Amino acid sequence: MAHSKGTAEQILNLAHRAGVVSAREVRKLGIHPEYLRRLCAAGRLVRVGRALYMLPDADVTAQHDLAVAVKAVPRGVVCLLSALSFHNIGMQVPHEVWLAIGRRSAAPRVKWPQMRIMRFSGKALMEGIEKHTIERVPVSIYNAAKTVADCFKYRNKVGLDVALEALREVMRERRCTIEELWRYAKVCRVTNVMRPYMEALV
Repeated sequence: MAHSKGTAEQILNLAHRAGVVSAREVRKLGIHPEYLRRLCAAGRLVRVGRALYMLPDADVTAQHDLAVAVKAVPRGVVCLLSALSFHNIGMQVPHEVWLAIGRRSAAPRVKWPQMRIMRFSGKALMEGIEKHTIERVPVSIYNAAKTVADCFKYRNKVGLDVALEALREVMRERRCTIEELWRYAKVCRVTNVMRPYMEALV
C-alpha cells in the first residue's frame, strides 16, 4: 500500500479537530487503518487506547481519561465518582472512569483507561445528561443533582459517606435546587432514602 501524503494529512486534520481519533472514524472516511499505524511509527500520532489515537503535542487536560473513555464507548455517560470529580464535588479522585451504559449494551473491550462500567436503564440512563467538550471530544456527563441521586442509589458501590458528602456540598453551595434533587431522587427511586437527609439539611 503506497503511502499517500494526502491521506495522512486527512487523518492528522481529523485528529486536530476531534482531539482523539478512532480507527472506526478513519474507516468511515474510506481510509485503511494501516495509515494510523504508519503515522504512529513516524511519530506523528500516538496510540492512547485500543484503536484510539491523538497528536503527540495535543493539550492533555485533567479530564483526559474521560475523553478517551467516551471516545472508546460513544454511548457511555460519565457517572458516579467520575462525575463527582468532574463537577468538583467532594474529595473523590477515582483511579478508573465510571461510565454508565444501557443494560443491553455490549460490554466494552478496552484495556485503557480503566473503566468501571455501570448498567443503567430507562429514565435513570437517559435523564440528567449534560454535554461537555473535553479536548475537543463531546462527552456526556450526568449533572450534579442526578449524580447525587445516583450515589444514593449505588451507595453500596460508592459508600453512603460519599453520597452524604455530595448531598451536603451541593446543598451548601447551591449547586442545584431542592426541586432538582427531588426530581432525580424520583428518577432513581431513592426518595425514601434521601428524604430524611435532605430534610435534615434544609
